[in-house]
This record gives sequence, structure tokens and C-alpha cells, in this order.
Amino acid sequence: MRTVLLTALCLLFAGCATTPPRDLDNLCEIFRDKDGWYDDARDASKRWDSPVPVLMAIMHQESRFVAKAKPPRKKIFGFIPGPRPSDSYGYSQALKSTWRAYERSAGNYGADRDDFGDAIDFIGWYNHQSNRRNGIRPNDAYRLYLAYHEGHGGFARGSFRNKDWLLSVARKVERRSSLYTGQLAACQEELEDDGWFFGWF
Repeated sequence: MRTVLLTALCLLFAGCATTPPRDLDNLCEIFRDKDGWYDDARDASKRWDSPVPVLMAIMHQESRFVAKAKPPRKKIFGFIPGPRPSDSYGYSQALKSTWRAYERSAGNYGADRDDFGDAIDFIGWYNHQSNRRNGIRPNDAYRLYLAYHEGHGGFARGSFRNKDWLLSVARKVERRSSLYTGQLAACQEELEDDGWFFGWF
């Protein structure tokens, strides 16, 4: 009976851990809501020289912070669920092939696409590659998202130029990054203090 109860509690807390934040439009509230997320995002930012608001704005666009997010299935005859357009998955919506490249390059073998810490590190790594390969500045959320969506080769070829819908989405990511930047400036000291305090336990 005791084992069953412990298992049920573990499942309960695991489910809570993967529930999206309640307020997706306020970065301070996201980090207050999700214990450990700020530390993970800050670590990824420092490792890959990619600002926290940029990382979080890209993740918001890709999954709305849903751990097991998948692209919607295509419809056959307009109503029959068909195959998914890709194998992208998790917080970062990374493809399996790109995720494997990340594991090898970053040395993060065994990383999971539905783990927030791994996913935010992946986005930081990808942005770092965009900076190295395409010269995109670390705080240029607009172009970083275009490269994230189109791939480094696609961005270099300008594959996004005739995709008005994608340019619009990239502008949304840019605006959210700016919003998050202002919000984080107002609560970063508090988040750092909380991390210092809980680090003792």
C-alpha cells in the first residue's frame, strides 16, 4: 500500500512539473511559477551567450512551454487525422536529427526534448550556431528565430524572404523578447536572491 501511495505521489508531482506556466505573458511570473526554470535558463544563457528573454521567447513560440508538444496532424479530406508534418517534439520542437547533433556537439548525451533544462540549453546552443555560421547577433531575436525555423542553410539562402507568415511570426518573437527583457529587469534581483537562498537546502 505504501509503495502504491509513493508511486501515485511521484506521478502527481511529475504531472505538475510538466504543466505549462499559468501566465505566459509575464516572464517574472513564469519563473516564480516554475521552480528551477530561472536557474536553467540563466545557465544556458551564460553557456551559449544567448539572452534569457530571447531563449524564452523562442520557446514560447515553439511550444507555449508544453513539455510534450507535437506539431498538429495533417487532415485528410479535411477531417481525418493524418500524419504529423515532422518529428519535432517537446519544449523546443527540435527534430530528432537536430537533437542528436546537439547531443554530440554539446556533450549532453541522454538529454530529453521534454526536459526544460535540456530544451532551453538546446535553444541556446542553436542560437550560438546561428551566431557562428550566419553572424546573427545574440540579442537579434527576429533573425535568430528565422534561422531557428529555416535552419542555418535555409537562412543563409534567404528561404524566409517570400514567407510573409513566417516574417510575421518572427516579429512576434522579437516583440515578446523585448517584453520579457523589460520584465526580467524588474525581477532578476529577486530571482537571483531566491536561487542563492534555496541553494543552501
